[in-house]
Amino acid sequence: MKEIKVGIIGFGTVGAGVAANLLNNGDVIAKRAGVRPVLHKIADLDITTDRGVNVPPGILTTDAAEAIRECDIIVELVGGTTFAKKFILDAIRAGKPVVTANKALLALHGEEIFAAAEKAGVDVYYEASVAGGIPIIKALREGLISNRINRIYGIMNGTCNYILTRMEREGIDFNTVLAEAQKLGYAEANPSLDIDGFDTAHKTAILAALAYGKWFGLEPVHVEGIRDLALDDLRYADELGYRIKLLAIIKAVDGELEMRVHPTLIPRSTLLANISDVFNGVLVEGDTVGQTLFYGRGAGRFATASAVVADITDVAINLATGSVRRIPAFREGALFSKIRAMDEVVSRYYLRLQVQDCPGVIASIAQILADHSISISSLIQPEQRAADGTVSLVLLTHPAKENALHAALAELATLSINQSPAKVLRIEDI
Repeated sequence: MKEIKVGIIGFGTVGAGVAANLLNNGDVIAKRAGVRPVLHKIADLDITTDRGVNVPPGILTTDAAEAIRECDIIVELVGGTTFAKKFILDAIRAGKPVVTANKALLALHGEEIFAAAEKAGVDVYYEASVAGGIPIIKALREGLISNRINRIYGIMNGTCNYILTRMEREGIDFNTVLAEAQKLGYAEANPSLDIDGFDTAHKTAILAALAYGKWFGLEPVHVEGIRDLALDDLRYADELGYRIKLLAIIKAVDGELEMRVHPTLIPRSTLLANISDVFNGVLVEGDTVGQTLFYGRGAGRFATASAVVADITDVAINLATGSVRRIPAFREGALFSKIRAMDEVVSRYYLRLQVQDCPGVIASIAQILADHSISISSLIQPEQRAADGTVSLVLLTHPAKENALHAALAELATLSINQSPAKVLRIEDI
């Protein structure tokens, strides 16, 4: 049986998981794939700290170039966008296929990396860059290859989903849950990448490129995080039949492409709304297959390692059978080149206003919304008053343009009956 030498660059949490998987399940992989990926080198600046993996002698090195030189497949797991990019491009120039989990690098430099791989005639695989152990990249590249993709919805950040789940279930405020998530290791000491939506935006850029055949980059992705969500919003959403999720939305609308990440109300009855805790879910709608839902752990040592080793196995099969670039990592063929500006997006909206409890308030607000072609579909006015005598007014709208909504909000802000800026969330009736 042909053996393929694997070199890992980066021996952190995921690197250790990949090493353990290759060492423990090598026989299983060999039986199933007819080729054996063999761990040959692990390169890291720190090769003395115990990672909980019993690595055979001679495998550890501090020289990434040694791993690139000696191995058949290079696995980049150092993260970041500087050294990681150099290692990947060095491996490609040396004619070595690459496996990576680096979502930020691909979102920012994917076009350059895949162009280099095409020129060199080597594979680049990146399943673990989106949604951890969920095989969504393979599904888009192969399983759904005959479909035009209408839309993709993704809950793709476990930290945010964990926070929102606990806020909803236990009535705990955002800052308290975030602090507990950090203690449990679900959130970083600096959680901005997760809670401000940028991690999800990286994954959105990758999925949009795969689905629509063009590297759009990060710039066109509209990004909002969950930092400002209040318990009241989750409670009112529940009363109205919705849950709030940090949702990636990629959709083709009238010949234009929307790419956005923001807290979103989705119907509580849907499967996607019931994905909770640290789990991820991606819903893909194709013109032929209809809706498909992919669910599982989106991060963590072993979930991510599972995806990385699956890629290693695919590349090893390609090398062993002489079918390199059997499925190119990315193939240009843009279905959409125009990105819809956020002001032009049409959505339903959730609005929460804090208003004076006096006659005519609802009529005044409804008139301003109507003046901007926005109609109300549902309304809640809880009886409880705040200490200052004001009450919350919660509205759901029918579909309206984003720019019309903002114009209406600007006018609402001038009303003496309105005591604070409106809280605005978008609704997707999946």
